[in-house]
Amino acid sequence: MQGPGAFAAVGAYLIWGLFPLYWSLLGDVPTVQVLAHRAVWCAACVWLYLAVTAQGRWWRGVPPRVVLTLAVTATLISVNWGLYIYGVNSGHVVETSLGYFINPLVNVLLGVVVLRERLGAWQWVAVALAALGVGYLTLELGAVPWIALTLAMSFGLYGLLRKLTPVDAVRGLALESTLVLPIAIAYLLFCEWRGIGAFAHGSTGRDLLLIAGGAVTAVPLVLFAYGARRVSLSSLGLLQYVAPTAQLLLGVFAFHETFAAPQFLAFGCIWLALLLAMVDNLRRWLARPAVQPSVR
Repeated sequence: MQGPGAFAAVGAYLIWGLFPLYWSLLGDVPTVQVLAHRAVWCAACVWLYLAVTAQGRWWRGVPPRVVLTLAVTATLISVNWGLYIYGVNSGHVVETSLGYFINPLVNVLLGVVVLRERLGAWQWVAVALAALGVGYLTLELGAVPWIALTLAMSFGLYGLLRKLTPVDAVRGLALESTLVLPIAIAYLLFCEWRGIGAFAHGSTGRDLLLIAGGAVTAVPLVLFAYGARRVSLSSLGLLQYVAPTAQLLLGVFAFHETFAAPQFLAFGCIWLALLLAMVDNLRRWLARPAVQPSVR
């Protein structure tokens, strides 16, 4: 898990882990409007970058099959974004962190099912422990943690498809943003027509936060897409603990959400699962045969 790909992935996860602090500042803006502004300004940010770096015809030569795949990834990441913003601004930061704690193990399962990556016995134990933790929380609270599960699955599938799509990180994000842009603009215009638009109808600070959401969105996504194509899906999953750890700490200590015995036991199962998976991954890495230097 060494190299620039791993560093890029860790950087993305660290930024995502601090996201609750940013999106909570927009708590008075409806979630769907925040999501639409996020899409619009993300597209503008990426287009500007491509123009500055003399990549003005970045859309040329992209096969229709790739465009179709990116339409699916754009939908997945939009669902993930919207649900995450909703979770933060409705007092469910701890549950959003649970989703991203589960996601590494979802990545491991996807790696097995789709990419035929092989897991050892301890990694299977880790997956079973995570399932046990989610099941216990569901029974104890009397409700399925749907925010957590949807976040985990949508981002797991997004990471898998981006890994398999032969397009570089920035161009891929530009195409995703462009595909979503007409829907986002249409919705914002509809809000203006109905007289419920938030942009330019409040403080300048709020407007600047909505605009800056483009860069805040684009930077970690580019880092993630760069890293996803350079490390294995299983390793990518094991790096992701950075984001939910930061989110959980913010949920408990900054937003003062409940973290009682049911949450502690469920999270404990998932933390143990992650520890087992990480130790097993490290053991496998240390056991690799040394590469012999070639003889010329």
